[in-house]
Amino acid sequence: MTSPGADLPLHGPEASASPRPYPPARRDDVVEALPAADPVARVADPYRWLEDAAGEDARAWSAAQDALLAEHRARWAGRDEAEERLRGLLGAGSVGVPVWRGERRFSTRREPGGEHAVLLVREPGTDGAEVERVLLDPAALDPSGLTTLDAWQPSLEGDLLAYQLSEGGSEESVLRVLDVATGEVVDGPVDRARYSPVAWLPGGSAYYCVRRLAPELVPEGEEQFHRRVVLHTVGAPESEEVEVFGAGRDLRTYYGASVSRDGRWLSVTAAIGTDPRSDVWLADLGEGSAAAAAPPLREVVVGEDASTSARVGRDGRLYVGTDLGAPRGRLAVADPHEPGPDGWRDLLAERDDAVLEGWTVLDGPELGDAPVLLAAWTTHAVSRVTVHDLADGALRAEVVLPGTGSVGGLVSRPEGGHEAWFTFTDPTTLPHVHRFDARTGEVEVVEGPPGALDAAEPDVPTTTQQLEVTSADGTTVRVLVTARADALDDAGAPLASAPLVLYGYGGFGVSLRPTWSATTLAWVRSGGVWAEAGLRGGGEEGEEWHRAGMGPEKPRVYEDLEAAADALVDRGWTTRERLGIYGGSNGGLLVGAALTRRPDGYRAVVCSAPLLDMVRYQLHGLGRTWAGEYGDAEDPEQLGWLLAHSPYHHVRADQPYPATLFTVFDGDSRVDPLHARKTCAALQVATSRPVDEAPVLLRREADVGHGARSLSRSTGLTADVLAFLGHHLGLDVARVP
Repeated sequence: MTSPGADLPLHGPEASASPRPYPPARRDDVVEALPAADPVARVADPYRWLEDAAGEDARAWSAAQDALLAEHRARWAGRDEAEERLRGLLGAGSVGVPVWRGERRFSTRREPGGEHAVLLVREPGTDGAEVERVLLDPAALDPSGLTTLDAWQPSLEGDLLAYQLSEGGSEESVLRVLDVATGEVVDGPVDRARYSPVAWLPGGSAYYCVRRLAPELVPEGEEQFHRRVVLHTVGAPESEEVEVFGAGRDLRTYYGASVSRDGRWLSVTAAIGTDPRSDVWLADLGEGSAAAAAPPLREVVVGEDASTSARVGRDGRLYVGTDLGAPRGRLAVADPHEPGPDGWRDLLAERDDAVLEGWTVLDGPELGDAPVLLAAWTTHAVSRVTVHDLADGALRAEVVLPGTGSVGGLVSRPEGGHEAWFTFTDPTTLPHVHRFDARTGEVEVVEGPPGALDAAEPDVPTTTQQLEVTSADGTTVRVLVTARADALDDAGAPLASAPLVLYGYGGFGVSLRPTWSATTLAWVRSGGVWAEAGLRGGGEEGEEWHRAGMGPEKPRVYEDLEAAADALVDRGWTTRERLGIYGGSNGGLLVGAALTRRPDGYRAVVCSAPLLDMVRYQLHGLGRTWAGEYGDAEDPEQLGWLLAHSPYHHVRADQPYPATLFTVFDGDSRVDPLHARKTCAALQVATSRPVDEAPVLLRREADVGHGARSLSRSTGLTADVLAFLGHHLGLDVARVP
């Protein structure tokens, strides 16, 4: 028996005519002498002119790339059919976990065919029956689909709602407050609130948030930095805000803020950029809470090389989540009046078989004198949930989950109770909301997607397994592999090689977990194999795993990907001619490094919103905030780390580079598209493979950014990605079994 699609041509249908050559790109003689580890590095940058997207030459080059892409896209069989399939797979819509405020519950839901999720409130009506209302609908606010709901937070009483919207992919969140009963906007717009938390005080008259200083108050080029924690009074002008914290600290610092349920305790966290360490302070606001607008802050933990969060619970104890001395995480408790590490007592000690991901307390009167702590863990990226005694953390039970998958959004009622809610998903199951009842230990599904998958998309059985591979230094790396069940033997081994996409990220402590994906299912049901590698740099095995792929250790991440690719070929899952790799953002750096390290190692590469010029990455977008992850190009030693793997600087002439598709977004304010433009130009000149065999292409998209987007924008992008991969790896992506 052969695997589905095994008899397809490897590189798609032949074109009737050879495509045009690559657009010309001038090479400027730009060479900088930079202080590197070996005293001076002379670094060439011939395509620096492509950093200025508005420049006349760059605009002409980009327009020519658009034409080249269109010509090649017309050759990708099944592209439009793939988009329809994706719409069908996404047609069921989605639901989010409920956030309770008294008798009101807030949650998101995307209706079948909806471009965006809407924010709902459900509450008892006059007759006692539950009434549902739409509070916010991004598509109604902006029919163009370019406005996204970035965040929302009800007040402690549930009568007010703070929400943040941004436009055109900018992620420049503008904060407003509406009256939940009337829908009237009662506060805002409050600008410069990107990535801001909202910490309400009791009564809803004010909240703590984080805002950047006004542009006129900061040096040119630093407008995205200089944040402050402020106390904002609802309906009051900006001039009446009280600055609470942040002055005099590193301009790249991000802040968090939360207030205890009773309004007495304010906790503030600070982390420089995305560094894996944070400081925490605690303030006693007193009985009057709002009276102490800028209270004195007491150190909880400051200056330690660890990430920590802290908040005071309903029982008056300080709960501290930290990886200090525990890379896989632990939960401690302390007296908030003496919050330092010397007073911490472990409630959940570090485990050697799991990473602590989240927790919530269930202490309602229904539980009597036996309140519990619910904890979410992952073992090799697979979720587990355990029940513990709240007093001492003793293990009581393990929650039976529906399968091998991922738990998200573990929440309970803020005023206490015996129930918790979470979502569960696996590679073949759409996310559903589950409810845990601490009285019985039972788990039940309480809400699923509002629609059904397209009936035209047959439910082909698929299976996911976790493989272990050995990296260059002997480290074990785990790879989740999803394939059609009928393509495997009884032992789960492939019956024949198939077109395979290997996806990776490997950075910032982000874990790749087994979750439902329309992209994966569309590819797999057509006869391909989808693999996701839990590389170092991620969080699959805790903070040590993350740090093993940071800074000077970044090449370990690339070695892990190479080991996964080699193992998948050696074990018969695919061949080099049918192997593609895919990554975005930090994952774009990953696949960019992979294709320059091993030009002949992969047949096709999709490199989305990538970082690629690691010498100048700090000068653009939010690059300054990532120096802790990658290294600081202004430091001679760290510049050496960056030059050692910077993909743009490792493009070499006359190499057999794989077919490569760069996807970039003009509204991306995190990773500037200049990285892809420059590296695309370099590869088009350098590759030894003809354009009709292994093209290097650039797909750019206006009015969207790095993060959230509408459904139609998502399906359009993914259809292009799948059709490109199918064309070059030999998979008919229109094939419906």
